[in-house]
Amino acid sequence: MSPLEKMRMDALKLSARERAFLAKCLIESLDQTEEQEIEQMWLDEAERRLAAYGKGTIPARSASEAFAEAYERIR
Repeated sequence: MSPLEKMRMDALKLSARERAFLAKCLIESLDQTEEQEIEQMWLDEAERRLAAYGKGTIPARSASEAFAEAYERIR
């Protein structure tokens, strides 16, 4: 029996309340990992854009221009 299968069998021996708590903890751990991965992806993208700006391959624009364009796109 694999360690994962043993854990599953042990978990099924828990009360319904204990299983619900365990399930909640496991789901929350997945959500945290996903948030951390998304945050890292945004950091990587920001670094990529900064490097491209530093090389002159993308232009700079003001925040007001960027927000105006974003608002236009969602209207």
